[in-house]
Amino acid sequence: MRFKYVVLGLVLMTGSDVFSQSKPANYSQKIPGTNQEYGMVAIPAGEFMMGSPATEAGRNEDEGPQHKVKLDGFWMGSHEVTWDFYDLYAFKNMEKEMAARFPDPEKSIAKTDASTRPSPPYVDMSFGMGRAGYPAINMTQYAAIKFCKWLYDKTGVFYRLPTEAEWEYAARAGTKTAYSFGNDPAKLGEYAWYKDNSDGAYKLIGTKKPNPWGLHDMHGNVMEWTLDQYIPDYYAQKAKGEVKDPYAPVTELYPTSVRGGSWDDEAAVARSAARTPSSPSWKVLDPQLPKSEWWMTSASFVGFRLVRPFKTPTAAEIEAYYNPPLIEDY
Repeated sequence: MRFKYVVLGLVLMTGSDVFSQSKPANYSQKIPGTNQEYGMVAIPAGEFMMGSPATEAGRNEDEGPQHKVKLDGFWMGSHEVTWDFYDLYAFKNMEKEMAARFPDPEKSIAKTDASTRPSPPYVDMSFGMGRAGYPAINMTQYAAIKFCKWLYDKTGVFYRLPTEAEWEYAARAGTKTAYSFGNDPAKLGEYAWYKDNSDGAYKLIGTKKPNPWGLHDMHGNVMEWTLDQYIPDYYAQKAKGEVKDPYAPVTELYPTSVRGGSWDDEAAVARSAARTPSSPSWKVLDPQLPKSEWWMTSASFVGFRLVRPFKTPTAAEIEAYYNPPLIEDY
C-alpha cells in the first residue's frame, strides 16, 4: 500500500513580523556552499478581484464568480526554480551527504531516500530541452514541497508554494485584464513562451518581459504548482462577502491546482485567472510500480516557484507544512 500526503490545515501568515512597517525589499537567497542565488520580489499586501468576468475571452466556468480577496504580503520568486537550483536538492552530493548523516548501514541511502530526496529518475527529466538556466520540470507537488523543506534546512528561511490566490494576485500585479499586459493575446509573445512561439520546448527563464511587479514567466514557459486542491466550484463557495487568504487544503491526491500555462498551451491557458487541474495521466509513462512519489514523466510542462510570507510561521506550523499527515495513494 502506498501513501501520499495531505495538508490538513495551514496558517499562511502567522507569528511575528520579520520587517518594519515599511515595504520589505527585494532580495536574493544565497544557497550556502554553492554559487546559486534565487531572486525574491516583495509582493505588497492588498486586495483584488479573483477569477474572471463572464465576458472574458477563453474563460472557463471554474474561474467564476469573481470575488474580492484580501491577502497579506509575501515575497515571490522572480522566476521559476531552475534545474541548476533543483539539482542541488535532487542529485548532487546525495550519496556523500546521506553517508555522513546516516553512517549506520541500517539507515542507508536507500532507506532514507524515499523521505528526503527524489529517487534517481529513469530518464533525463529535461527531455533534452535544456538544463542550465531552464526551469525544472516533471516533479510532483509532493517533491516541490520537500524541496522547500530542503531549502529551509539549508538557509533557516521558510519557503513554500504559493496558494492559488497568492499566485493570481502576483500574476495580475494590480491589473484587471486577462493578462498582466492587457486583453490582447496578440501581445502575449512579448511576455510568454507558449504554443505559438515555443517551437515545442520550454525556454531559458527571464527571456521575456516581466509583469508590472517584476515577475518573469507568470504567463507561459511552464505551469506552476500551487498549494491548493483543485475544486471546480470553489469560487462559488467563497464568493459571499470578503475573503481573507483563501486556501483549499489538499485532501485527495488528484486533482491539485497548477497555474500559468506552459510552452505547450494555447494563449487562453496562460491568462491570469486560468486554472488547470493536475491529472493521473501526468504519470502515464512512469515505468515504476508503484508510481513515483517524486516524478511525473508526462508533465514536461509543470514546474514551480517559491513564496515566503512576510510574517514567519511558528515552528509548529512550519513542521506541519513540511511533514504533513499521510493519506492513501490510489
